[in-house]
Amino acid sequence: MTEYNCIKTYQAADGVGAIQLNRPDVLNALSLQTMRELVSAFEAYDADEAQRCIVIHGNSKAFAAGADITEMANASAIDMLKRDQFARWERIRKIKTPIIAAVSGFALGGGCELTMICDMIVASETARFGQPEIKIGVMPGAGGTQRLTRAIGKARAMEMVLTGRMISAAEAYEAGLVNRIAPAAVYLEEAIALAREVAAMPPLAARLAKEAVLKSFDTSIEGGLEFERKNFYMLFASEDAREGMGAFVAKRKAQWQGK
Repeated sequence: MTEYNCIKTYQAADGVGAIQLNRPDVLNALSLQTMRELVSAFEAYDADEAQRCIVIHGNSKAFAAGADITEMANASAIDMLKRDQFARWERIRKIKTPIIAAVSGFALGGGCELTMICDMIVASETARFGQPEIKIGVMPGAGGTQRLTRAIGKARAMEMVLTGRMISAAEAYEAGLVNRIAPAAVYLEEAIALAREVAAMPPLAARLAKEAVLKSFDTSIEGGLEFERKNFYMLFASEDAREGMGAFVAKRKAQWQGK
């Protein structure tokens, strides 16, 4: 069992693995060590066939209030280049298992970017999303200008990035950034319930469907449709497809094997 200092991992429900950001004294700031541990935990869950969905969360006060500025305050451009910190974000982006972010309190800067690298977001009524990097003389670097624009559109993204303004959970929901809003007392349970729904689906189909949805962001409609069809055809080689269709015809519950 891997020992972590900045995060906690636990089994949230059948087929649902959870990760908790655990640096409450600094509002779960995403230090280099935190990101190393996150990559390790995500990849461990991804390699475990029993884990069919992942939930990541912080605490009631903060999901993550951004990067750890103390690690960057005196860094040069060459230091940042050599550090190559965004390589870890790319590894998280390549996780095949569906990921749900459960957000309460602040999700700012890198914290907001981390929620957007997930596949779905369940927000507490207290959640606040923002990209305030401009207020310290820089700009988003882990996808904030790209994923935020794709999620909520150019005009709203420009305002958030150029002014550093935070938006509420209600604004984020209305803009299409989050899937659901829940009372602060039950937001994590709501996220886990959604994760259990995903985990109950055939895992191969869920992974390939996630892959196809994400492909839509970096290809043309023609390329995306071709990719979708190949994944669709591929699933007909799976035992789960035969089981699912057989169960439908026989009017019984399917038993997924992930094969």
